Amino acid sequence: MYDLKGRIALVTGASSGLGARFARLLAQQGARVVVGARRTDRLVELVEQISTDGGEALAVELDVADEASVIAAYDAAEKRFGIVDTIIANAGMSADGPALEVSVEALDQLMAVNVRGVFLTVREGARRLIDSGSKETGRGRIMIVSSITAQSVEAGLSLYSASKAAVLQMGKVLARDWANKGINVNILCPGYIETEINADWFATERGKRQVQRWPRRRLMEPEALDSMLLYLSSDESRNTTGSVFTVDDGQTL
Repeated sequence: MYDLKGRIALVTGASSGLGARFARLLAQQGARVVVGARRTDRLVELVEQISTDGGEALAVELDVADEASVIAAYDAAEKRFGIVDTIIANAGMSADGPALEVSVEALDQLMAVNVRGVFLTVREGARRLIDSGSKETGRGRIMIVSSITAQSVEAGLSLYSASKAAVLQMGKVLARDWANKGINVNILCPGYIETEINADWFATERGKRQVQRWPRRRLMEPEALDSMLLYLSSDESRNTTGSVFTVDDGQTL
């Protein structure tokens, strides 16, 4: 349904979980994909998978909290494919636990990745899009991955929730700032999907009780976000910017 041929996408946090799935899906729909993360060994495997399936991909070492690393990633993308017009700001981390026990170091690291990292990623991409004429083409697409915890309360997630609320509001303001620059900025708030990061938690008794509190008593399947990702990355979303999309299987009801 969503033809992404001709698009060049950058996916951060692509070494596992949602980021890796997003990259494969974008490539399947015809986009040339740049996958970025710190774990480059996993990126090499991902690029091989995409190539085997007939897609085109490039792996770049990327620390989203480091501006020089972000700039280098975009430089590599342009050298290989051209201007990145589709940016998926997915990289993130968590610092779970009681707020009284979280260290300042953990706080700084989380905010560096989840907030500064998103800002550096989308700002650098927007600068290049604007310089390349996005105002005339209207092809700029940015999707920021937030979380349902940005707008709901989960015990023990004060820092993570705050960081995801920050990028949600950041995305809405940037959408306004760049509305006349040919760049659409939208925010995706996923519910809980079992991934490498949270699998251990949901195997515990407390994790199982959490699932039982949700109306449908289940984790979402990995493909739950596919349609929204493709829509927000495509030309079909040309009239959609500054929007927050919650996809959570009713977990916040």
